[in-house]
Formats: sequence, structure tokens, C-alpha cells
Amino acid sequence: QVQLVESGGGLVQAGGSLRLSCAVSGSIFGITTMGTMGWYRQAPEKQRDLVATITSGGTPDYSDSVKGRFTIFRDNAKNTIYLQMNSLKPEDTAVYYCTLQRRYWGQGTQVTVSS
Repeated sequence: QVQLVESGGGLVQAGGSLRLSCAVSGSIFGITTMGTMGWYRQAPEKQRDLVATITSGGTPDYSDSVKGRFTIFRDNAKNTIYLQMNSLKPEDTAVYYCTLQRRYWGQGTQVTVSS
């Protein structure tokens, strides 16, 4: 019943910005009560790695590789979390996945950063 749907991926130039969205549906609970949500990414032939998380209380955390460049935030009224990606680098190229409690996952959205 719970579904996570990502959007906002695409092709951008190095140094550019992109905002990913993850809409949560299928639960009577709002995202402020669902526990930790986050973004992971997976490049070809690589494992799925943590990018950023946000707790129910709104506390963010980031992988060292994206600190200072990415921001995770949410719109509680829309049950949506976002990943604002600035100063993008080619090594950020991956499929980005939204997750709730690492129990539910979105379908993924492709981010490609050209050099």
C-alpha cells in the first residue's frame, strides 16, 4: 500500500543543480511520523550507497561525498521529501532512490551529470 514515487532526475552540466522529489502515498500517517527517510544512489556495477537521511524530527545527515552540496528537506503538507543537489559533479551520476525506513523504496530516477 505504501508507495514512494521519485521524480526530477535528468541530465545536467557539471556545476549545475537539480532537485529530486519523493512523494509518499498509501499511509494514514504523515511523513513526520514515519521514521527516517532518505536518498540512496547506485551507479552501474556498484552497491546502493547512502546519500542523505532526514529523521522524523527533521534532522538531516549526509554522506561525506555530498556534504555542503546537497540538502535534504521535506514538505509535510505534500508528504514529500526532496533532495536539492547543487554543484553537481560527474561522479554524482547514478540512479537515485528514495526510501522510507529502508523498508520501502521508490523506483529510482536517473541523474546524469556531464563534464
